[in-house]
Amino acid sequence: MNETPQTPPGSERVSDQSVRDKIRSITELGEIAEQARAAGKKVALAHGVFDLVHMGHVRYLEGARAEGGLLIVTTTADEMVNRGPGRPIFPEDLRAEMLAALQYVDWVGISHASSAENVLDTIKPDFYVKGSDYENPEDDVTGKIVEERKTVEKHGGRLVFTKDITFSSSALINRYLDVYDRPLQDHLEKMRQDGAEEKLAELVESVKDFKVLLVGDAIIDEYLYVKAVGKAAKENIIATRFQNSETFAGGIFAAANHVASFCAEVEIITSLGRDDSFEDLIRSNLLPNVKLTVVYRDGVPTTRKTSFIDPSYMRKLFEVYTFDDSPLAPDLESGLNELVAGKASDFDLVIATDFGHGLISSSTIDVLVNKSRFLAVNTQTNSANLGYNLITKYPKAGYICIDSPEAHLAAADRYSDTESVIVNDLSTIIDCGKIIVTHGDKGCITYDRDHGMTNIPAFTKSVVDTVGAGDAFLSVTAPLVAAGGTMDLVGFIGNAAGAMKVSIVGHRRSIEKAALLKYMTRLLK
Repeated sequence: MNETPQTPPGSERVSDQSVRDKIRSITELGEIAEQARAAGKKVALAHGVFDLVHMGHVRYLEGARAEGGLLIVTTTADEMVNRGPGRPIFPEDLRAEMLAALQYVDWVGISHASSAENVLDTIKPDFYVKGSDYENPEDDVTGKIVEERKTVEKHGGRLVFTKDITFSSSALINRYLDVYDRPLQDHLEKMRQDGAEEKLAELVESVKDFKVLLVGDAIIDEYLYVKAVGKAAKENIIATRFQNSETFAGGIFAAANHVASFCAEVEIITSLGRDDSFEDLIRSNLLPNVKLTVVYRDGVPTTRKTSFIDPSYMRKLFEVYTFDDSPLAPDLESGLNELVAGKASDFDLVIATDFGHGLISSSTIDVLVNKSRFLAVNTQTNSANLGYNLITKYPKAGYICIDSPEAHLAAADRYSDTESVIVNDLSTIIDCGKIIVTHGDKGCITYDRDHGMTNIPAFTKSVVDTVGAGDAFLSVTAPLVAAGGTMDLVGFIGNAAGAMKVSIVGHRRSIEKAALLKYMTRLLK
């Protein structure tokens, strides 16, 4: 005689409830949890990415279900998943539906935050359930589990750990799903064999007490989102309809925020125009450990780059620059040089973010070169300075980070391969023993005068917005070079930072230390 399958105790639901009906907003889940508690049920919460649901997850959710009369599972939204190229494998809707199909799960939600704290504040579970691999807080590279424990206990709940078998979704995906191109697979495997995960974490940790000074151009990045409505009736142009806008503190300010997550103290020296200075916006967007020192220019605006963007695919239609890129007046130039000269030697590292918009003159370069304990430089080529803002302006630096077109322009060599340009041109023209040239979707080339070159493949080909990716690469890697990191490790970390940055629109978020460590850990599983 066949027996009727048993459902877990307390899992009775309305019989016609479909799998998709179990997927609700986080706010709705908070209301459901409150109603369950009022009815005398204990609420358990499980949270994760659940990119590839496996037996470890099944056992984990079974254990979580046993803790309470109601199990809510939340999964991280696609845009907040920092687990490497091509991740998540499955989009958030499919991941949520897969979880909802499991018999142990009562309700499912999608969280659009980087950690579970907002979910915990809304749902207020009696039990927040994690796998045994999270039981030792020192093993959590993100440091989130400590904050999550505080949050759940704040609402009277308790953090508990399951004791069953565990697997790593990232390890299974990395090893068996063939999600990476062959060059990247080979490079990651070599890094694993060399024990790179621990070395990378140690290198990142080595700069936590650094003091960093950034000198460079102020830029406001304004995004105007527009939709095409058709060709204008009497002109050969496309008419667009304005939808909304975002304004970001870009340039040196974005670079400083990247550095600030890795180093103890950061200071900016820059210039703002008194007309449309955007100073309030700038100061409100800087992280707490970033200090701003300003030289003001009368009668000019702070440089603003306005991009008109079709939001469907984040495609830029055209740009408008509002700026005065003429050199500083002599008295302002002298004042800037005095500021830099008086401060540079007090910092472990000076980063010159030279966008070629008139701030950094030859006299300022002399001060930077002669007064910095360690100088890292990027000279950006853009539509306003093409051919005029070359890295060869700097006779000496501890570290140079530019992209391939900028390297070829500086060498006045259009056709040679980038490796030749680095060895035969840049390293001979500039007294610099450590250089990285970025290649976009080809990754980067690292150069060390004493140890040669390394080619590191790109970690992602999924690009949302390239604005600021080079700045993120420079900002994260410069302290690591100054700390004596080997260039193969530095380039790996830079590629990870760049891959994370191209998934971010504008400067909505900066690269954070915990997220970067997590990203690299998942790559090397």
